[in-house]
Amino acid sequence: MLFKKKIIERKVLLEKTVLDSIVTFCKMKHPNEGILILKGKSRSGEIKIDGLAIPPFNFTGPTFAGFPHSFLPFDNSYIGIVHSHPVGSAKPSVTDLNNFFGLVSLIIKSPYDDDDSIFAWDSGGNPIPLEIN
Repeated sequence: MLFKKKIIERKVLLEKTVLDSIVTFCKMKHPNEGILILKGKSRSGEIKIDGLAIPPFNFTGPTFAGFPHSFLPFDNSYIGIVHSHPVGSAKPSVTDLNNFFGLVSLIIKSPYDDDDSIFAWDSGGNPIPLEIN
């Protein structure tokens, strides 16, 4: 083989303070879904999440959450979204995958009480290892 393609193992590193903010926001929005923009950096397959932003003009209900992407200010630190699933599993729905934004999507499921309630997904609906530090 002339050119070898390096396989990069992806993983998500989530700061504990950011997780605490996500949990608080989702508990406030419950029984509706909550949605936030993830901020951070990605390098060599390692996605570090160190901040959040509330999307402008977001809309939520018991089974949906979204926002118009055209109103987002330009920011190179946006790397994905996190939203809650007030009922059911933390697997991404077809709608979640069709509205994928950025490099990673985090889904947190009710009751939002521990580190085992949040999961990371890629745009194909495949799980990405998530580490909280």
